[in-house]
Amino acid sequence: MTSKLDQLKAMTDVVADTGDIEAIRRFQPLDATTNPSLLLKAAALPHYAGLLDGARTWASAQGGSDAEQLANCCDRFAVDVGKEILGIIPGRVSTEVDARLSFDTAATAERARKLIGMYEEAGIGRERILIKTASTWEGIRAGAELEKEGINCNLTLLFGFGQAAACADAGVFLISPFVGRILDWYKANTDLEVQVPQDDPGVQSVSRIYNYYKSHGYQTVVMGASFRNTGEVEALAGCDRLTISPALLEDLAADLDQLPRQLHADRAAADSGRQSPLESEFRYELNADAMATEKLAEGIRNFVADQIKLEQLISKR
Repeated sequence: MTSKLDQLKAMTDVVADTGDIEAIRRFQPLDATTNPSLLLKAAALPHYAGLLDGARTWASAQGGSDAEQLANCCDRFAVDVGKEILGIIPGRVSTEVDARLSFDTAATAERARKLIGMYEEAGIGRERILIKTASTWEGIRAGAELEKEGINCNLTLLFGFGQAAACADAGVFLISPFVGRILDWYKANTDLEVQVPQDDPGVQSVSRIYNYYKSHGYQTVVMGASFRNTGEVEALAGCDRLTISPALLEDLAADLDQLPRQLHADRAAADSGRQSPLESEFRYELNADAMATEKLAEGIRNFVADQIKLEQLISKR
């Protein structure tokens, strides 16, 4: 009997949610994702000391103010980590735009172009990169603009259906709807008890988005993210992609039980018609969803906090 991880790979593209090179080598995912939190963890590993020093040297040579050099250093480190990951995986790596730009469409697009330019200078084509930005209205609009330029985007921190509908309407390449963080909110704010994974509100959210996309013919890839346990992963078997932490990949690799497929594109049925939300509608629906509003804001704050910690770590070197 093959492991659940191997069975999952036969029906879903598995992505490693880590910057840990050794974990990526071991589990051999198609793609890998990074974010400020993962880069902060990577920066603390001895393996990346050389990349950090090289990024500082490069940023210093670019000149500019201290703030500009620090931003350049962080971007260089992110690109260098991404380049190393791309030497191992066959697919793409996701690199995130500074979360402090989450409500500025022009600045987000400008930073994305900068990151793509840095990759291309390093000999990495844009077809191997996904630019990550938060699923704010401004982030989604930046994604729509970038897609027209051949820069594919991964819209992250996605918690509400309205965010997913807007992303599909904008034609972004991929979305990362979060599972575990949705469950976290319901555990903290309601008396919900999850008896089986299918009752998990995060699982239900991703399933609804997947069925909506497939039944209406959207090409945007659905990549479930932020898992708290293997039950959530297994309940979404068959989703386009799933990005999974090394700890859960380990558990799936050790489990030899049968893994049935749960999501089927040819059986998808949407519970709503095709939507092309206006900005006012998007903002109203997001505001009406307390969970999505709070988790989006929290996610941006946490990414900003880890970005600042990364900058502080670099400054001390």
